[in-house]
Amino acid sequence: MTISNKEDRLITKKDLLHSACNIGALGMEYSWNYPRQMHLAFCLMINPMLKKVYKDDPEGYAEALTRHVAFFNITPQLAPFVGGIAISMEERVAKGELEGAAVDSVKAALMGPLSGIGDSIFLGCIRVIAVAVGISLSASGNIMGPIAYFLIYNIPAFLVRFIGAVKGYELGFSFLANAEKSGLMEKVMFASGIVGIMVIGAMSKDMFYATIPLEIGASVSGEEVQTVQGILDGIMPGVLGLSATWIYYWLLKKKSKSYVVDIWNYDSGYCWCLLRFPGIVY
Repeated sequence: MTISNKEDRLITKKDLLHSACNIGALGMEYSWNYPRQMHLAFCLMINPMLKKVYKDDPEGYAEALTRHVAFFNITPQLAPFVGGIAISMEERVAKGELEGAAVDSVKAALMGPLSGIGDSIFLGCIRVIAVAVGISLSASGNIMGPIAYFLIYNIPAFLVRFIGAVKGYELGFSFLANAEKSGLMEKVMFASGIVGIMVIGAMSKDMFYATIPLEIGASVSGEEVQTVQGILDGIMPGVLGLSATWIYYWLLKKKSKSYVVDIWNYDSGYCWCLLRFPGIVY
């Protein structure tokens, strides 16, 4: 069996960059369905390159389209990376160097580990950081809040799309095999989880507004009266918000049907009420 050289490859860098931001790549969630999930969008993403690879082989092109409408699901930002690997393998299939079934096997093998990494980085880390910055700016009336969220989340997302498509094509499946052997995947997922938890902890401290204004003792000669909140802040700043966050997660794990939280501000006489129904994102 002869392996193709880089000089023999048909797909250009321009083709790969276009595939990373075409209607298929950006519409991974738009055609999502329960039976096969992202299969249509993935096929649409790599279709222009398949046409180029199988331009003189209509039967091979039809078989390739059939292969790529099989079940597929992944973190959308990493789909171009898998597309690059798949099209690299399709070139070898077109030249008779590889069986078409191998492409399906590789795609199926990549979905799990890459989704674990992608979800940890983009959903558990970058999005949390973007939301934290955006909410902080918006809470102070700064119009940069939504803009900051948009940029912080999307700049890394599109960089990963473009670089992933090119590197996936250049490196092929061997890169993933080496990364898994060396333990790189586990390290990336572990580090992303730590950063995400740190950000959630910081948000719990800064964005949960609650106080216990109960006073201890009486004021003597104009001295400031000690409060329960002051004692708690002296032990650990933000401990009340952190405790409330853990209680909230505990209630979610218990799958409570619904519950009401009332917070009374004694200074202004303002009562804030939150009615929570599990399954509804506010």
